[in-house]
Amino acid sequence: MSLPLLQNFLVEPLIKNALNEDLGLAGDITSQLVIPENHHSKVFMVSRQHGILSGVQIAQLTFQCVSKGCIFHSLKKDGEALKPNEIIATIEGPTRSLLTAERTALNFMCHLSGIASITNKIVQSIAHTKTKVVCTRKTTPGLRLLEKYAVRCGGGMNHRFALYDGILIKDNHIAVTGSVTKALKKVKKHSGHMVKIEIEVDTLEQLKEALSVGVDVILLDNMSPEQLKEAVQMVNGKAITEASGRINIQSAAIIAESGVDFISVGWITHSAPIIDIGLDYL
Repeated sequence: MSLPLLQNFLVEPLIKNALNEDLGLAGDITSQLVIPENHHSKVFMVSRQHGILSGVQIAQLTFQCVSKGCIFHSLKKDGEALKPNEIIATIEGPTRSLLTAERTALNFMCHLSGIASITNKIVQSIAHTKTKVVCTRKTTPGLRLLEKYAVRCGGGMNHRFALYDGILIKDNHIAVTGSVTKALKKVKKHSGHMVKIEIEVDTLEQLKEALSVGVDVILLDNMSPEQLKEAVQMVNGKAITEASGRINIQSAAIIAESGVDFISVGWITHSAPIIDIGLDYL
C-alpha cells in the first residue's frame, strides 16, 4: 500500500506542543530524581492487541525531539497488521529521555493506530463493492494532518482536507441562499475551473434539482438504502455519489451495496478506540 509522506517540518510542531504539555517548565521531575543522568537503556514498543499500525514516524520523531541520542529502529511499517505481543520497534538511548518521551509517543501511536484499525474494519466490510471509505473534517483540533494520514494507513481515503480546498454546499448554505439552484449558480459563477463542487441533498427532489443545474459530486445525506439505490440510478454516472449519516460497521456494507462511489464516516477520526501499545523495559 502506498502511503502519503508526512513532512517532518509539518509534524514536529505538533509533537513539540504535545511534549511541552507534558513537560511544562520543570520537565520530567520523576526521571530526573530516580534515573542517573548517564544511564542508558534499550526498550521495546510492543502491541497488546490486533490492529493496523499507524504512527511509526511520529513515535520516532517524538523520541528524537527529546534527545538526538535516542536511536529508533522500527520493525513494522505503518499500514501493517499488528498481533498481540508483537515488537513494533526498539529504542536505545539515555534512559531519562526514553521515559520522558514514552507517553507522548504512545499517545500518538495508540490513537492513530486506533483510527487506522477501525477504518480498515469498514474497508474490509465493503470490499465486495466498488465503494470507498473517506473521512471528514470531524477531527481533533490540531491533529487533522495525522488523523487523516491514519485513515490512509487503514485503507481509507481523505475527503477535502479543509474549508479551503474544495467547495461543499451544505444544508445551511442552501437554507440561507434559498434553494439548491440558487446556491449552485452562485458557486458556479465565482469558482475556478480547477475546484470541484459538491452539494449535500436530503431528498430525491433536491437531487433532481442539483442534477438539472449540474454538479461534480452529490452528498446523499441520511438516506435509506432504498433511497440511495434510487438516487444512484437517477444520477446515472453524471456525478460522483457520496453517502453519509450514521454509518457504522454493520450498516456500511448495505449502504455500499446501493452503488454509491463513496461513504463518508466522521467517527473514524473523532471516536475511534485506541489500539493498546506499550513500552517494555526488557
